[in-house]
Amino acid sequence: MTSSSIIDVSGIKIGHATHERALTGCTVVLCEDGAVAGVDVRGSAPGTRETDCLHPIHHVQKVHAVLLTGGSAFGLAAADGVMRFLEERNIGLKIRSVCVPIVPTAVIFDLFVGDGTVRPDKEMGYQACLVATDKEVVVGNVGAGTGATVGKIKGYEYAMKGGVGTASETLDNGIIIGVITVVNPLGDVIDPTTGEIIAGARDRETGRFLDTVKVMTKQYDETILAAANTTLSVVATNAALSKVQATKVAQMAQNGLARTIRPCHTMVDGDTIFALSLGDKKADTSVIGTVAAEVVAKSVLQAVREANKDGQFYS
Repeated sequence: MTSSSIIDVSGIKIGHATHERALTGCTVVLCEDGAVAGVDVRGSAPGTRETDCLHPIHHVQKVHAVLLTGGSAFGLAAADGVMRFLEERNIGLKIRSVCVPIVPTAVIFDLFVGDGTVRPDKEMGYQACLVATDKEVVVGNVGAGTGATVGKIKGYEYAMKGGVGTASETLDNGIIIGVITVVNPLGDVIDPTTGEIIAGARDRETGRFLDTVKVMTKQYDETILAAANTTLSVVATNAALSKVQATKVAQMAQNGLARTIRPCHTMVDGDTIFALSLGDKKADTSVIGTVAAEVVAKSVLQAVREANKDGQFYS
């Protein structure tokens, strides 16, 4: 649990559903009063649902939840449970007598960890909503980060655990930027203050990090394992943003991944960041985006530190 987190932004609730045996799960970000949203898909292997509606020229103006989930493309089905939860509470886009919840969703690939035949489904998405709260956020190997891994360039026997992390920053003018991130990259996680690898591909006997970039430049042979990646973030703020501005914040927030994951945004990562505006405070978009990148970086570091604090891999 953490005291500096995305729920510092009023109107946000976080809920996890975790399948501990299958090592998968989902994490829902509820914004039941609606949030202006933008998205930036920077990786080239994404699995997403309802991201097109966030484009500034599209009709939908607000979303009611964002779902981050394991299970690769199969896990997109968990969004049906989030929609059911919201519809039961009459939360969504009102179209005459129909209420249609808007739930953009993105997945990570975790099918090679645990039982890959068990994936987040409609019931798991619903359960994540039932436990969603604005009181605390559990981090590490939980929810969508349960089966997340870091540093898979030479296979899972060399990888370390990924996970869920969260952080926030409050500016002097009262604007809050909060982030939750699911860390599951091909590459290594770097502490940008030292330049050192803190999680990634490593030699199991010596504990020495192999340095994914060096492996790629010297002896990289692409395998099916190389496609099993993706890091996802949701940025939330109480600043008033349009869809265009929220999209720009999502774009700038990707810099936080670039600072902490080496390499990121590859052909085999589906790196995706959502940005949510839930307030009315006036703000400069460039300031929000700049701070968002810093907070994303903090959430990435927390995710892998919490996930690996027991020193044990899944096997």
